[in-house]
Amino acid sequence: MNMTTIKLSRLVAAISIATLAGCGGGAETESNFTKVDPAEPVSDWQMVWSDEFDSGEIDAAKWNYEINCDGGGNNEKQCYTNSPDNAFINDGMLNIVALPAAEGADKPFTSARLTTQYKADFKYGRFEMRARLPSGQGSWPAFWMMPTDSVYGGWPRSGEIDILEAVNLKVANEDGSLESHVHGTLHYGREWPNNASSGKAYKFPQDMNPADDYHTYAIEWQEGEIRWYIDDYLFATQRQSEVRYNSKDEAVGLKHRGWFAEYYEQGSGELVTHWDSAPFDQEFFMILNLAVGGDWPENVNNLGVDAGAFADGQTYSIDYVRVYECASNPETGKGCETVRPGYDSLDDALVEGAAPVPTPPSDGVAKNLDIFDGSLNANWLAWDCCGGTVPEIIADDDKGEVVKFNINDNNGTVLGFSTRGGHFPDDFTGTSAPFDASPLLELNGRLTFDMKVVTPPAAGTPWLFKAETGEGGPSTGDVPLSESVEGVEPVTGQWQTYTFTLASLQERGLDLSAIDVLMMFPAWGAGEGAEYLIANVAIEGDVGASPEVDLFTDGQNLDWPMWDCCGGSTPVEVMDDAEHGLTAEFSIGAEPTVMGFTNRSEFGGSATPFDASAILEKGVVQFDMKVTSMPNTADAPWLLKLESPGTESFAEVNLSDSVEGAVPSAGEWQTYTFRLADLAAAGLDVSAIDVVMIFPAWGSGEGAVYRVDNAKIYDPEAMPTGSDLVLFKDTAPEQWSIWDCCGGSTPTEEADDADHGTVAQFMIGSEPTVMGFLADDEVSFDASHLLADGVVKFDMKVVSAPSNPDSQWLFKIESTLDDNFAEFPLTASNEGQQVLVGQWQTFTFNLQDLYDAGLDISAINAVLIFPAWGTGNGAVYRIDNAMITQN
Repeated sequence: MNMTTIKLSRLVAAISIATLAGCGGGAETESNFTKVDPAEPVSDWQMVWSDEFDSGEIDAAKWNYEINCDGGGNNEKQCYTNSPDNAFINDGMLNIVALPAAEGADKPFTSARLTTQYKADFKYGRFEMRARLPSGQGSWPAFWMMPTDSVYGGWPRSGEIDILEAVNLKVANEDGSLESHVHGTLHYGREWPNNASSGKAYKFPQDMNPADDYHTYAIEWQEGEIRWYIDDYLFATQRQSEVRYNSKDEAVGLKHRGWFAEYYEQGSGELVTHWDSAPFDQEFFMILNLAVGGDWPENVNNLGVDAGAFADGQTYSIDYVRVYECASNPETGKGCETVRPGYDSLDDALVEGAAPVPTPPSDGVAKNLDIFDGSLNANWLAWDCCGGTVPEIIADDDKGEVVKFNINDNNGTVLGFSTRGGHFPDDFTGTSAPFDASPLLELNGRLTFDMKVVTPPAAGTPWLFKAETGEGGPSTGDVPLSESVEGVEPVTGQWQTYTFTLASLQERGLDLSAIDVLMMFPAWGAGEGAEYLIANVAIEGDVGASPEVDLFTDGQNLDWPMWDCCGGSTPVEVMDDAEHGLTAEFSIGAEPTVMGFTNRSEFGGSATPFDASAILEKGVVQFDMKVTSMPNTADAPWLLKLESPGTESFAEVNLSDSVEGAVPSAGEWQTYTFRLADLAAAGLDVSAIDVVMIFPAWGSGEGAVYRVDNAKIYDPEAMPTGSDLVLFKDTAPEQWSIWDCCGGSTPTEEADDADHGTVAQFMIGSEPTVMGFLADDEVSFDASHLLADGVVKFDMKVVSAPSNPDSQWLFKIESTLDDNFAEFPLTASNEGQQVLVGQWQTFTFNLQDLYDAGLDISAINAVLIFPAWGTGNGAVYRIDNAMITQN
């Protein structure tokens, strides 16, 4: 196999490694060897291959020479040869030497690259080398591994393991220190140029340098994990990704973001992403080489290649290379781990990889997204990819607060907005929240923004837009702004609006289900000096959230109280059967009256009439009714009447004129549906409905007792907006109960103040317990549709504090999946308040935070509020208005 082909275009990989070396923020580790003692290697490592280099010549049975001047795919400056001047054994050491080439040669330097392909190929084990590394600006020694047979496809789909790389050792840095980093890196994922890599740099202690003495460099590679060592000190660990699944077995996120593989499935031929041990589950071979120059070393430290450093040759001196097998489990390599405390912590050795996060399945709910509307969406940031600037929010005379972007001398960059975790700075407080715009596609969905160029780039520079889904994933490619709906080019000093339909973006290849980056920029490399402003960035459609009003469902709407116009009675809430639960009951005495629900302020309503204009065509008024006692007048007609403010706008119809055509029958629940269009035709102004009445005809209702439930005005064909879950508001909902886990008590419903009415009361005795709300067996609530802006909130009043003064109040929410939950102290709520005695307080938790803490929000079945286990004795507390809802 042609190694040059395998290594083709490592340019992007080299840049990635250089970024790791120079960006800080966890990209390197600097450790004191005396601070943490490495664990002793276990005894089950058994050597299965080695070269001690104690013979007179390089062993042709173990090593192949690469001979080419291809530059390694990185624009390197050497030709690889089989000359004994470039690779030889002396005094028990393999010497790989980089030398100046003869005048007129293809490249200015010569060197050597040795491989073990088809002579020593391995899957799993410990791979170890003892070596002294070369130094000087432009030196690039490596000990690395490539797949023997690229079963998953071209580089880097089949993987690459860099055990050791170093560049420009002993070159003076700006701070006067000498370069002493070594790097361990993996390459994997999508085919170049959308490849991915992840790794870690190790900085030698100040008094040591890998070019001064021999050190041992090793990896331990087992199924699903690779660890990097220097002199048996573990400094980096990488693992396969671990996918999070919900109760429906749908991939919804990553427990650990590690490596991944993307390759074409045999049989189906589909390109599929895998979050398992691939591609690092096949045989690899070893490589030793010394490169000179190239895209990485020439662009860091003192830049370029220092020819003087190679005038007398630079030597990569290798004492031995050894391979060990884990005897306890050779098939997986597991059981021989040389580890130490902290090696699996992201704050220490564990490296976060570059795997794409699985896109949660669409909830089908159409929502608009404001990314910047005078302030940034909490989960998005204004972003400069590569130019080193920090976009600012400034005041503009026309638009108010806007985002200012500029491109400095480093003009190879793109700018825009991102919610991709890999772009977040350390102090960013939001979370990665790719936007599912797919439900907007059929609703005139569009992406829109306003832009004003303050200072243009060079004349003729194209202005472009680009949207992406995931790192290296589907994108629109570069789209000229002139191809927007408006079809205009930027004019300096003018605000202009640019609109791109979602349909057109999808046609260009964008996956609408998880948009996470939007870019507006002058063409790459041509934007130097540009300054421009962006405002009103949104992804939106004609959602026009279908208006509806719930008059009564398991409790009255306080904006629309139950109402007796003229009879002097007070309608009440009463429990009915299991299906209907709490219902509205009306009773008519001798005084003529009409009854129902009102929004008018003089009767306790909120005085905000309901505008049903948007649902006139398909909207309905609908309710369930059961007559428990018929009127004394046997033939009294039953009527529905709706009014708008004033005395002239109303509609009054017989219940028998409903869609169902039903006539009330005593003791039987019946549903009645009336079309808003019919009511409008009968004279109702549907733009300001403020009274809904259901009653026996005036003066004929004496003796009637009837109940109403599920009364609402809505469009039954509107796109569902997803339901909320009310855990307790005057009572618990069907299939849920107020619950004492383990203390043996029975929580009760108690009357509290006028604002809260009936509340849930919990009392804790001497038995440790947790308390809250529990779903019946096989029942759960799917809150997936609320993830973007949903919350869990409740009101709580502590009547008596726990006898333990140090008791901590906790909130815990669980799902049907085993051991799947999120738990926080109440002080971690959005309100951030301490729990007080004798006072109603509201506590709110974001669903996104609960999801990030590991909760499967697709199957919530327990919501608990309690003093910490074993510390709650004596506590008495009340809960009301507990719900999972949109914020």
